[in-house]
Amino acid sequence: MTSRTRWGILATGGIAGTFVDDLALLPDAEIVAVGSRTLEAAQRFAGRYEIPRAHGSWADLAADPEVDVVYVATPHSAHHAASRLCLEAGKAVLCEKPFTLDLATSQDLITLAGDRGLFLMEAMWMRTIPAIRRIAELVADGSIGEVTAVYADFGIGGEFDASHRLRDPALGGGALLDLGVYPVTFAHLFLGPPQRIAALASLTPEGVDDNTGVIFGYDSGAIATLHCGIVGRSPTAATIVGDAGRIELPSPFFRPDRFTLYRDRQAEVVHVPIRGNGMGYEAEEVMRCLVDGKLESPLAPWSATLDVMRSLDAVRAQIGVDYENTGRISR
Repeated sequence: MTSRTRWGILATGGIAGTFVDDLALLPDAEIVAVGSRTLEAAQRFAGRYEIPRAHGSWADLAADPEVDVVYVATPHSAHHAASRLCLEAGKAVLCEKPFTLDLATSQDLITLAGDRGLFLMEAMWMRTIPAIRRIAELVADGSIGEVTAVYADFGIGGEFDASHRLRDPALGGGALLDLGVYPVTFAHLFLGPPQRIAALASLTPEGVDDNTGVIFGYDSGAIATLHCGIVGRSPTAATIVGDAGRIELPSPFFRPDRFTLYRDRQAEVVHVPIRGNGMGYEAEEVMRCLVDGKLESPLAPWSATLDVMRSLDAVRAQIGVDYENTGRISR
């Protein structure tokens, strides 16, 4: 690697643009190439963001000798194939969440990265947001005592017709993988993997979930109550309850710039500034790990990615969402 980390961007959708905007704020980052399924799309993106090279295929981007790490920003259903291609080409990878569609394919990528000695990280940027890291420190230090409950929700509203990616099972559609991954990850941050899972959902005619409720149970007695949906805008807030206090996060809880700590009937608002859109922190973490020669990030370790995917698989099994039988409800 050079003194600056050289990034390649795989895919040209909205999330890729947001990531590039934040990456441009980092002095140690250099965006050197973008790849798409068509050269025209790659060239348009490259022109918009002043990226030197545009590749008309994922394989060409993965083979680019000037790229140190690839950010994979495809639809969910292509995360596994795109990330595997880059790893096989010897590239470090930051892959958007959800990491893949299921536990088996997530494990496949992690096994491959380990075998090849390559860095790999799920782009769960919430784990790297400064306020979230500060909250994790407070909880770990016992500031609210033992955690007894976690509440988190993420719901959006809009006109999503049958062709929209959120309703398309071929693209890994549904509320759970697109939005629910945030509440599930949030619960994991403070309670770890659950021992019991109960879930209910309503499904679209295409066979993906549009309104899902989940309860996680833990041997400690703690409970996590989680919700995600595409049928109406929810508070998108979160609370961590302990036996000696609680912490409340405003909307959007996954990239807060403040939170409220309640202890001894006292409320303290803690402000933690956030830079840009908030996605630059995960990029900083990737670059720090690459410089240090790490294969995985302690903020977003492989074990956590697998824990969350295992929980998502269990929820999907209960609510009857089966991506292997696209367009058919399995229940």
